[in-house]
Amino acid sequence: MKIVLASNNRGKLAELQAMFAPLGVELIRQGDLFEGEAPEPYGTFVENALSKARFAAEKTGLPAIADDAGMCVDHFGGLPGVDTAYYCTQFGYEKSDDNNVRALLEQMQGVTNRRAAMVSTLVGVRSPKDPEPLIAVGRVQALLTTERRGSNGFGFDPVLLIPELGLTFAEMEPELKHAHSHRGLSSRTMIEMVKERWL
Repeated sequence: MKIVLASNNRGKLAELQAMFAPLGVELIRQGDLFEGEAPEPYGTFVENALSKARFAAEKTGLPAIADDAGMCVDHFGGLPGVDTAYYCTQFGYEKSDDNNVRALLEQMQGVTNRRAAMVSTLVGVRSPKDPEPLIAVGRVQALLTTERRGSNGFGFDPVLLIPELGLTFAEMEPELKHAHSHRGLSSRTMIEMVKERWL
């Protein structure tokens, strides 16, 4: 079975391909099939993921899975949330993972409450008008470090410490990260739903 991943993020694709491989499902990045991205005008992860999944299914005629993920920092009242990918731009930086981490470390200087949740919402649709989308949410509580640690992963991985492991996501090998990450949690749930309802 072929499923379109409604994302152009190669990091997400690599992580999700590894997790979906046991199903015999081929995940194809939408950028390999068409140009353009769905609008993401909503304030919640689930609404944006649904918008992206429907858009990709409409463009390709294939089932689609979309991920909308982000960081919810306690000190910022749950923000940046759905705007996580663009976090640094509000501080004058050009959008990039490196600049996002830089801006976050700057804004968190001297802050004692370093709790942050990483949230991944995966939505799957069989067709653009699927009335019963599959929805899987993974949430992991982390602490923000005061400096970068590790060189694996992408995004905010170098500053997201999982207290029970004493490691940031960037210090983990991929298998360990998949076992403990927000995307790993949502993926395992989505895989079970796909097996039960689509295969």
